[in-house]
Amino acid sequence: MAIATQVCRLCRREGAKLFLKGERCYSRKCAFERRSYAPGQHGQAGTKKIKEYGVQLREKQKMRRIYGVLERQFRTYLQAAMRRRGVTGETLLQLLELRLDNVVYRLGFAVSRAQARELVSHGHFLVNGRKVNTSSYRVKPDDAIEVKEASKDLPPIVSALDVTAGSRVPSWLELDAEKRQGKVLHVPTRDEIDTQVDETLIVEFYSR
Repeated sequence: MAIATQVCRLCRREGAKLFLKGERCYSRKCAFERRSYAPGQHGQAGTKKIKEYGVQLREKQKMRRIYGVLERQFRTYLQAAMRRRGVTGETLLQLLELRLDNVVYRLGFAVSRAQARELVSHGHFLVNGRKVNTSSYRVKPDDAIEVKEASKDLPPIVSALDVTAGSRVPSWLELDAEKRQGKVLHVPTRDEIDTQVDETLIVEFYSR
């Protein structure tokens, strides 16, 4: 319970639902729905004006927390995005979306990215028929992601599929829930990524 409370405080701190607790985020138990103000004794005192640096910092922290990556990892993703052609902010989001744990979450095999990371690290998923237990593994178009045979009836996976019922699967992925299989159709465009962040602020933060 204490851990759930700490996680929910992150949403309140960022002023947005980060969907870190899976099913709880869609229920009446969602702490952000009940108390959307910032945590702490001064949380209800009103929102004070934040300087440009603070706005950029909060947006960066929000994205990090949504995808569950550490600061060092986040910088690595940003540097990789800057080396590629295209819009840096969009490319950064694409790199994060193509992480295996995120794809497992997007396909509905887990109710949160944190749960997806745990399931991947425990070796419950195959990519193109090969077991991959690294949550940061980057999938590519045409990659096939499936639950390994021995894990297809694993309670967390069955429960997650029941909760999501395929409603969360984005257009750049394809899901066969019955076979516990998914496929990456293409690299997502910004319009296909529903993460509510302003990535341009994050690029500006690191460009200071």
